[in-house]
Amino acid sequence: MHIRYAAAGLAILLVSGLSGAAHAAELKLLVGNALKTVMDELGPQFEKATGSTLSVTVGTTTQLKGRIDNGEAFDAVILAKPVLDELAGQGKVVDSTREVIARSGIGVAVRKGAPKPDLGSDDAFKQAMLDAKSIGYVDQTPTAAALKSLFVKLGIADAMKSKTKPLNMQAAVAVANGDVELGLTQISEILPYPGVDLAGPLPADIQTYTTFAGGVGAAAQDANGAAALIKFLTGPNAAPVIKGKGMEPGEAGKRAKGGARLRRGLPKNARISPMYLAVPLA
Repeated sequence: MHIRYAAAGLAILLVSGLSGAAHAAELKLLVGNALKTVMDELGPQFEKATGSTLSVTVGTTTQLKGRIDNGEAFDAVILAKPVLDELAGQGKVVDSTREVIARSGIGVAVRKGAPKPDLGSDDAFKQAMLDAKSIGYVDQTPTAAALKSLFVKLGIADAMKSKTKPLNMQAAVAVANGDVELGLTQISEILPYPGVDLAGPLPADIQTYTTFAGGVGAAAQDANGAAALIKFLTGPNAAPVIKGKGMEPGEAGKRAKGGARLRRGLPKNARISPMYLAVPLA
C-alpha cells in the first residue's frame, strides 16, 4: 500500500506493505489523518482480497479538500462529513455513494509517563487547560474549530491564547517531542504513538465528535473498485478495527445493503463486479 502525506504543495511518498500484482488496478484514496491507522490495518486486507493496490494520500481535511479543489484526481475520499457533503453538492463526489465510516471524539495527550490531568468533569477539564504550561492542536481542522468554540464557552479563550500553539504536525508528535505539554486531537491520532499517553477523552458534556464519511469521486478512474472499498470499510468485520483505533464505526442504518445503494449514481459505465461484492471483510 502506497501512503503519501499531504503537505503544502508536496506529497511525500512512503511504501507500506505493498501487495497485489504489478498489473492490478490502483485505487487513489484521499483520507483524513484520523483514519490513517484504520487504513494501515484494513488497507492491506482490502488489497489482499481484491488484488488492487491502494495509493493513499493522508492529510488534514483542509489540505485534502484543497487538493481536490485544485483538480487532483482520486477514486475515493474519506473526510469530515460536512466537507464530503459539500464536495457532493459541487458534483465532485457521487452523492449516492456517501457512507459514514466512523465517528471520533477529542482526547488529550501527555508525554509518556507524565502525570495525567483530571479530565473527569467540565470544571476539571477547564482547570487542566488553565494549569497547562502549553497546549497544541493542528490548526484549520474540525478539532481546532471545536476547541476554539469550547474555550469561549468555558470563558477561558483569552487565558488560553498565550499558551496555545497551532501545530503543523500531529499533536501527539508535538507532545512526544516536548514542543507542548498537552496535545488535543482525535483520540485515534493519540493511541498509535508510543511516545505519548492518552490522558482521557473530553468530558461527555463538552465532547465534540467528528463524523468521517467516504464516497466515490465523480471522475473516478475505477468507480467499481472505489465503491467496493467504501463497502469494505463499512462492513461488520471492519468495525472491531475501527473501535480498536479509538473510534466508533458508522451506524448500520447509514451503510449500503448488498451494494444496491453504491450502484446508484455511479458513472454510467461503472459496474460493481461479483468479485468486489464478494470481498471478505476480515
